[in-house]
Amino acid sequence: MKYLSVAEARALPGLRLVLTANMPGPWGEAAKAVLSVRRVSYTPVAQAVMESNDELYAWTGVRNAPVAVYDDEQPQTTWLDILLLAERLGSGPSLLPSDPLERALALGFATEICGADGFGWSRRLELMGRSSTQNPPGGRFDMQRMIRMYGVTPEAIARAPARMASIMSGLATQLHRQEVRGSQYLVGKQLSACDLHWACFSLFVSPLAPQDCAMPDFMRANYTHLTPELAAALDPILLRHRDRIFRHHIGLPLDF
Repeated sequence: MKYLSVAEARALPGLRLVLTANMPGPWGEAAKAVLSVRRVSYTPVAQAVMESNDELYAWTGVRNAPVAVYDDEQPQTTWLDILLLAERLGSGPSLLPSDPLERALALGFATEICGADGFGWSRRLELMGRSSTQNPPGGRFDMQRMIRMYGVTPEAIARAPARMASIMSGLATQLHRQEVRGSQYLVGKQLSACDLHWACFSLFVSPLAPQDCAMPDFMRANYTHLTPELAAALDPILLRHRDRIFRHHIGLPLDF
């Protein structure tokens, strides 16, 4: 993927999507998937992992990715705000069910996957806890600095695998119920945002094959490392669903 710098992108009209350059971060891949399925074009803008990103902060008020900036509107930094922006700007079938109960269920699953204290959040905590003992302070991947930035506690890190396992078990239970009903999706009978979110966040525990997702070696090693608790919770139906969503809705190989 070809990225513009922040300086190059700031003056442009339309949608600019700030992404961690050359890495398939789950939040960034989810934002890309949502925008792609909704047929929203965007200009990719580079954020450098573990760097200060001062120019990005001056523009958007954050140093992380993803960030979506449409024309002169307020930057959107959360998975939900990016989803709602895609719904507003996009075309074709909505990624939010029209039935209010199904909509609430789809957003609930997405929150469990993407939100604070959710699946991705907990995996990040677990990775921070494991990596903090492996990276010297001051190095490019200084996990101690990341831990301070996110206010991580030893108690939160210790709790993270059980939280992830609980969410994976819930998703698997729902997919088994949906399979009995004749549906291949998490909610209802058609694709919704939570299907895309799970597909992208599943990379945190089961990366796609290198030919489909050529992530850096250190990232693949981290993402494939599972505690026995997490390995037991990774029901095969979760990966069958993930593979189907990538194959039929997102597309492979991933471009980042």
